[in-house]
Amino acid sequence: MAFLRLQKRLAATVLKCGKGRVWIDPNETNEVALANSRKNIRKLYNDGLIMKRQVQMHSRSRCKRMHEAKRKGRHSGYGKRKGTANARMPSKVLWMRRTRVLRRLLRKYREAKKINKDIYHYFYLTAKGNMYKNKNVLIEAIHKMKQEKIREKQLEEQRDARKIKATEKKEKRNHRKQVTMGIVADEPKAKKD
Repeated sequence: MAFLRLQKRLAATVLKCGKGRVWIDPNETNEVALANSRKNIRKLYNDGLIMKRQVQMHSRSRCKRMHEAKRKGRHSGYGKRKGTANARMPSKVLWMRRTRVLRRLLRKYREAKKINKDIYHYFYLTAKGNMYKNKNVLIEAIHKMKQEKIREKQLEEQRDARKIKATEKKEKRNHRKQVTMGIVADEPKAKKD
């Protein structure tokens, strides 16, 4: 059997592919062995004694199946982990995500006039200080503060009402005193006359 190393190399350059993809007809090896130039190889290719194999498919089905399982949370036990917890999911990224969510919510509430700028500023700073674990906790805190503000306002109104009532009462009392004292003061004058 003739060595076809040269022919394979030449065919690879002519067909613009790797040597692994060059197919030479095993029944015509003697005829192919005589071809020692690219011109001859081209002729054999046209005759069909040398052919270019198709690219072998590299299946991704197994890979896809694995990725699907990983999305569900499989294959992520201690044995599969290489980096530290912080390397796998940096705490900074988690912080950034959470902060952006909270700040977005505060901005939305301020623009919708649900909170005023003072409340917004207070919650902005406390969110920066890591007070709220998630959006729900922040919303709860906002509602609580708003309720407190309403209650304080009501109490203040009641206090003011009581003050006004007390001053009115005092004025009435003083007026009554003055009237009685005036009468008491006027009576002796009347007697003298």
